[in-house]
Amino acid sequence: MRTQRTGRKTRTWAALAAVGALALTACGGGDGKGSEADPPAGGSATPKRSVELPQLAGERLEVAAVWTGPEQENFTKVLKEFEKRTGATVTFVPAQDPIVTFLGTKVAGGQPPDVALLPQVGALTAAVQNKWAQPLGPEARAQLDKNYSKGWKDLGAVGGTQYGVYYKAANKSLIWYNAKAFQTAGAQVPKTWKDFLTTADTLSASGVPAVSVGGADGWTLTDWFENVYLSQAGPEMYDKLAKHEIKWTDASVGEALRTLASLFGRKDFLAGGQSGALATEFPKSVTQTFTGGDQPAAAMVFEGDFVAVNIAQTEAKIGTDALVFPFPAVGEKPPVVSGGDVAVALKPSKGAQALLTFLASPDAAEIQAAQGGFVSPNKAVDLAAYPNDIQRGIARSLIAAGDDFRFDMSDQAPAAFGGTPGAGEWKALQDFLANPSDVAGVQARLEADAAKAYGH
Repeated sequence: MRTQRTGRKTRTWAALAAVGALALTACGGGDGKGSEADPPAGGSATPKRSVELPQLAGERLEVAAVWTGPEQENFTKVLKEFEKRTGATVTFVPAQDPIVTFLGTKVAGGQPPDVALLPQVGALTAAVQNKWAQPLGPEARAQLDKNYSKGWKDLGAVGGTQYGVYYKAANKSLIWYNAKAFQTAGAQVPKTWKDFLTTADTLSASGVPAVSVGGADGWTLTDWFENVYLSQAGPEMYDKLAKHEIKWTDASVGEALRTLASLFGRKDFLAGGQSGALATEFPKSVTQTFTGGDQPAAAMVFEGDFVAVNIAQTEAKIGTDALVFPFPAVGEKPPVVSGGDVAVALKPSKGAQALLTFLASPDAAEIQAAQGGFVSPNKAVDLAAYPNDIQRGIARSLIAAGDDFRFDMSDQAPAAFGGTPGAGEWKALQDFLANPSDVAGVQARLEADAAKAYGH
């Protein structure tokens, strides 16, 4: 069985790259000043009420997501506001990857959660094909039509029917860096991959490894590959590989892996070398970059805007100690890869539909935006809700781009290939990190796993 997105049109890629680069360049200085049109940052003490919700006194709901730590805590604040407005009781259920397997167990046991937040487009398609998902009701659809661009609505639809609300988005083409480590080393912010490697050399020569890689979580490695591939091979090839219309043994994949090997193959560039990177989980990859003043475990860490949540667990301040630049251009243009989490109802209940309506409104997103480490694709969200200029700039560029973006490639794939720990793309790229010289062997494993997952 081949699992892929439905109704996805070819997007213009350059627009988001340009606007994203401008936004990040503007906010990289950390001057603390917002746009004159922006009210003070940080949100209001009284949450907005732009949508009416039904009274659900006595109703109990369960919401499942793979979020943990601060991300889970911040989302719980959103659920508390929903409880306050409706009288319902909502319990957060921690899920495990792959979430399709987790939900399948729950459904088989007759106890599915009312709502699940799915981190992959393929997971939404699987939920619909397995007949777990419920179509959106009219109230939630009205919020989508009012607050979302067509591209984000299309991502939440399968076979022309709207099932999901993209509550959370991500710009997954960002490099966060320790400002003190850069200053001590005399390192420059790079614009191209060649410059990036030069910066890495400068940092390593100063005694600080260049990059902290969370290789214990295979999804971070898929994001590294996707950014290199999109910039180097271009959007048309990216779309073909995402749909498995070209094989992973294609020369373009080998070229991207060799480019990535110019970083992964340098033990001195990685915090702890290759073995240390493979033992480092994503949260630690961030916190160790912003701990230790000008002598951290590494000077840079790659990942999306959600990195801010983990930086907040350190003493570093975003905008001064922690700065950000766009993923460097490997080809003609820098890449912009987006991701997101889509909320879907798994029970035909009034409460589940009410929660989806709330999540599709700006009210819910503004609560979590104020906590940091969160970006919403909801164009009605007040930018003043974001806590600093960097996150406000990232959100502004996302909304300004409209439908012009490329979605995370592994999240479009069947979960068996693109979303399962210890298997498929996650495992193959972990093997590649351990031995970056084995390009052909990794390509062969990727193609074998992809062909099996896509059913051909």
